[in-house]
Amino acid sequence: MKNKLILGAALLMAAVTETLACTNFIVGKNASTDGSVIVSYSADSYGMFGELYHYPAGVHAKGTMRDIYEWDTGKYLGQIKEAPQTYNVIGNMNEYQVTIGETTFGGREELVDTTGIMDYGSLIYVALQRSRTAKEAIEVMTDLVKEYGYYSSGESFSIADPNEVWILEMIGKGPGVKGAVWVAVRIPDDCIAAHANQSRIHKFNMNDKDNCLYSPDVISFAREKGYFDGMNKDFSFSEAYNPLDFGGLRFCEARVWSYYNMFNKAVGDTYLPYIKGESKEPMPLYIKPDHKLSVRDVQRAMRDHYEGTPLDITNDPGAGPFKTPYRLSPLTYKVGDKEYFNERPISTQQTAFTFVAQMRAELPDAIGGVLWFGADDANMTVFAPVYCCTDRIPDCYSGKEADCVTFSWNSAFWIYNWVADMIRPRYSLMIEDMRAVQNNLEDTYDSAQSGIENAALSLYEKDPVKAKEFLTNYSCMTAQSAVDSWKKLGEFLIVKYNDGAVKKMAKNGSILRPETGNCAPLVRPGYPQEFLEELVKATGERYKVTK
Repeated sequence: MKNKLILGAALLMAAVTETLACTNFIVGKNASTDGSVIVSYSADSYGMFGELYHYPAGVHAKGTMRDIYEWDTGKYLGQIKEAPQTYNVIGNMNEYQVTIGETTFGGREELVDTTGIMDYGSLIYVALQRSRTAKEAIEVMTDLVKEYGYYSSGESFSIADPNEVWILEMIGKGPGVKGAVWVAVRIPDDCIAAHANQSRIHKFNMNDKDNCLYSPDVISFAREKGYFDGMNKDFSFSEAYNPLDFGGLRFCEARVWSYYNMFNKAVGDTYLPYIKGESKEPMPLYIKPDHKLSVRDVQRAMRDHYEGTPLDITNDPGAGPFKTPYRLSPLTYKVGDKEYFNERPISTQQTAFTFVAQMRAELPDAIGGVLWFGADDANMTVFAPVYCCTDRIPDCYSGKEADCVTFSWNSAFWIYNWVADMIRPRYSLMIEDMRAVQNNLEDTYDSAQSGIENAALSLYEKDPVKAKEFLTNYSCMTAQSAVDSWKKLGEFLIVKYNDGAVKKMAKNGSILRPETGNCAPLVRPGYPQEFLEELVKATGERYKVTK
């Protein structure tokens, strides 16, 4: 049995190392332009089908048990007691605007407990169904692992409500040992923070009960295992339970650095040597931005590939002739006896779904909470609004007709992937066509938000049920309108860029039709000049035209 547990832990850790998935950005309410608490998330996992989850509110009889299945694999893990009452959850936000995101840091392999019942995904969705505030969610999650055991490896969670946001980091205690060691730190309201598959909580104030929570044995357990032997004041959760290696620095911390660099250049300049491995001083858990962020700012940040920084991947040979900011997996590769790597940017092709959650205290919960949701990669999708009171899944976001191996023209996930896979090989040639449609849709939803919410508020004052129905219908309508527009975009792209040529465009934005015959007017752009120059350098006289 012991060997099986060790093998299971090793396989789990191998999966974590291979995916290095997910990114969370955080904005405190006083660091946002409108007083919103903002949290973003990308579920980056190869082969995963991206859909919008829904758990309806319910009342449960005493003694009711709930089955727990591992979120990643669907494996049955066991049963827990069901709560007497559960709340409506749409995606990763509940009806009280509580939002939870995550990134897996893995940590020490020997601390994985494959006998536990609560995996990280189940913790998220069970806590959302049982919590009205962020602190309550932390209590629910830590109590669950204490009672039922923690199945997953090390995890960082973003846990937010309209008033505050926390980072909770957790790791198990090893095979057959229930519970977890953990620490949670509240992010100051005027700051931004991020985590991306590397534990980020180092030293923490054990005397600040309002802004720091932790398991009683978080330090003593590290001492017992030989991970730490210094003074309590010098204890670092990250160093004890997730020691930094090359991947944790360059694949994970680099994404946090890029986010900080976007909104505070001084911080970016200070910690670039750290990202390059030239400095040992870790980045702070949170920073003050040099200006306040909007939801649209965070959406754009989720689309980043280090453009314009020393880590930019669009100008080396790996980008190809059309400067694609994507690289095929795996992250590392060998040439001869040497190992090399690809940069791992914030936006990546294997994303199943992504969101930017907006939580506002000045509005009724039903109106204040918006999950700006998109299927597939943040760079190649549309963030459409889904209000937290939504009690049905937009058809295009569901798994009714599609899954990870079944294509459907009615599935947002497959439509966004279809268009993205057309664009990536000729990225610089085609991206602006996509960006025009994307910006138009997102700008439209952004502009409409205040009007929609004023109408919903008027309804809410008279009949909250009708207001919720109104916002549910609006959420479903915008989701479908985005997918319909993306289908048309895909049809446009396949015609405009057919066979490597480019059809000429009319002044009204349509593809120019031939005056006679059936051959459309077109241009053949070929390859960019700088690529051709590099090609000649590499091939010499081989392709020279001789007379």
